[in-house]
This record gives sequence, C-alpha cells and structure tokens, in this order.
Amino acid sequence: MAVHSTTHAASPEEGLRAVVALHQLADRLEFEYVQEALRAGMSWQQIATILGVSRQAAHKKYAKRIDPSIPIPRRHS
Repeated sequence: MAVHSTTHAASPEEGLRAVVALHQLADRLEFEYVQEALRAGMSWQQIATILGVSRQAAHKKYAKRIDPSIPIPRRHS
C-alpha cells in the first residue's frame, strides 16, 4: 500500500523512526486517557468499547500500570 503525503522523510530510516515515535506517543496518550477515564468513573468495559478491544484486553494492558490512588470500578457479580 502506497502512502501519499505532502511531507516526506529524507530517507526510509527517518520515516520508520518517525512512525516509531508516533506509536510511542499514541501509547503514552492512550495510557494517560485510560487513567483519566478511570478517574472519571468509567468502567473497564466502557473504556474497552471506545478503544475497540475486549474488557479483558484493556484490563490486562493497563491494570498493573494504573496509579494506585485511582479508585478502580469493580464489576458487579
């Protein structure tokens, strides 16, 4: 798949480094917004739905990294 853009990296290596930097930025932003969503009282299911993943996938990816002072909503049995 060809990517057409008005901006081009000087080399494929530069382009790939830029892609890596964008992925890292996106990952950091996603983590920060997951924490903000939990602070706002959103459930893991709500967060997962927005992210387009399962509740289990969202929980597995973030639960151990979340600020421990954030009250995490629990699933009701």
